[in-house]
Amino acid sequence: MKKIVSVAVSAALALSLAACSSKEKASSDKESSKDPVTISFASWTLGTEKEQNLERLMIKAFEEKNPDIKVKIDESISTSDWNGTLSAAASGGKMPDVFALPQIPLALSNNWLMDITKMTEKDKDFAKISKAVRDSATYNGKVYAVPYAQHFLGYFVNKDLFNDANLDYPEYGPSLQEFTDAVKKVTNINKGIAGLNNPFSISDWYPAAANKDMGWYTYKDGQYSLDSKEFIKGVNLAKEFATNGYTYETLTDEQKANFKGENPEEVWLQGGVAVKWDGTWAAPQDASFDWDFIGIPGGRTVVTNDFVGISKSSKHPEEAYKFAKWMSFGKEGFMKRMKIADEKGKMMNTLPVSTDKDVLDEFFSIQDVPGIRTAYDNLDNAIVEPVKIIPGYVDARFEGQTGVKAGDNENATVGQLMDSFVKGDLKVEDYAKQLDQMADQKTKEAMDSLNK
Repeated sequence: MKKIVSVAVSAALALSLAACSSKEKASSDKESSKDPVTISFASWTLGTEKEQNLERLMIKAFEEKNPDIKVKIDESISTSDWNGTLSAAASGGKMPDVFALPQIPLALSNNWLMDITKMTEKDKDFAKISKAVRDSATYNGKVYAVPYAQHFLGYFVNKDLFNDANLDYPEYGPSLQEFTDAVKKVTNINKGIAGLNNPFSISDWYPAAANKDMGWYTYKDGQYSLDSKEFIKGVNLAKEFATNGYTYETLTDEQKANFKGENPEEVWLQGGVAVKWDGTWAAPQDASFDWDFIGIPGGRTVVTNDFVGISKSSKHPEEAYKFAKWMSFGKEGFMKRMKIADEKGKMMNTLPVSTDKDVLDEFFSIQDVPGIRTAYDNLDNAIVEPVKIIPGYVDARFEGQTGVKAGDNENATVGQLMDSFVKGDLKVEDYAKQLDQMADQKTKEAMDSLNK
């Protein structure tokens, strides 16, 4: 009897296992035949299909790594009218799943962006982005953007010009006095050597260099301090350099005749500028002189990022986030980016967004620039350049109309007024309070718009 029961149980078990196996096979067959998810991507960094630049090669590598996800490049978003065509896509219910962001606040005010906080909170790679950059993608405690690419702003130094003049060249993060002295002492217009390429960014970074409690263009915690002594000193240092022949771009045509080159970039590469303001994307890799990156006085790292957003209407947010991470801050993706660049002979087009040690060690084994490595060491006290992230900043710094006559402009913009201060046509002290009040008002209006 026991034997019969045993045989019956065995038979039943065999039938059960066969049924389960059949169901699993059917399920597996169904999954394998399921079409991959398709997400759309719009960016101004893609070049053409024929060019096959690094971004397109990264997309192909992502698809190979993730055969269940296909990426369709959305050509309907035009580089000639990015925000306009994005708006049209949103109105028509055809927003790309992932798209480049000229300005995060504009996208937020248009209700284009998905809150991706829950995805970033459980992402160990996202936690390895510097706090300053993570904060720049966060509004009212929620993450709405992915830092896509990263560069630093600051000064490059032509060390050969200083050595030839028996002068000490400035190293990363010089003091304000060391920076000022270096620019003045190396300048020799008769020999075709200018201390700086231009003076116009000094008023932006100077306050943060002079006061650790200030940021770019004095902005900190929703407020400007444009009537502060730090801001006024910065503008006046820029004016001193500009009006006394220390900066190439403000020289007379007669003075420029002493230099080699037809434009400021050529003059720099020909060895006519000792200290050049630019971003790390413009590192002079093929220069004939010895150079380094020295950041800004005081040593605070100035970060500027590109960002992408995930559409609020995306039907595949997890896949969209996975793709955005691969293309930007993810360790696996960035390692692949460096490998592709090396194998295909492509220039790396971004610094690492991540602070992961393995990523940084690999990157600097390829691009050994001591000053840029030091800038990573100083990220804990970084300043993020505000154009793409701070509500109202573009009006507060550039486009807002002041009602002040500056040169031929009866109603000068803030940018035009700032240029007039640096060129010595107007005095910053006479307008600093007005600029400060206007900047705070523009910020308040923009913040209020986001909080509606």
